[in-house]
Amino acid sequence: MAEIQSHQPGQHGSQPRYQVVKAATAATAGGSLLVLSGLILAGTVIALTIATPLLVIFSPVLVPAVITVSLLVLGFLASGGFGVAGITVFSWIYRYVTGKHPPGADQIDLARHKLASKAREMKDRAEQFGQQQTSGPQTS
Repeated sequence: MAEIQSHQPGQHGSQPRYQVVKAATAATAGGSLLVLSGLILAGTVIALTIATPLLVIFSPVLVPAVITVSLLVLGFLASGGFGVAGITVFSWIYRYVTGKHPPGADQIDLARHKLASKAREMKDRAEQFGQQQTSGPQTS
């Protein structure tokens, strides 16, 4: 396949040199990363070989310690999360009560009006039912 090269004035032959520089840079970076990954793999295998007997010896102490520490960390994170959520809710309620119209206030007002209208409707139905029962025929 023939490759079309665009030649601009003053750049005769600089395009192939640029390709060579790009290839050399890529090869150097790739080779360096491959060597580095090989060294890290060798170090990991050596560290695992040394650490395995220590982990087996200390596992009766390490496993409960890890479980305890993880439970403590999860407890503190949950406590902090619930605290932030509580403060956020109290802040939202304060802004709603003081009339500052926080996000979602329209939906709360709409739900309150729907509930109030349903409550009035049920009250009216109960009154009508009570009147029908008291004015109905007496059987005794």
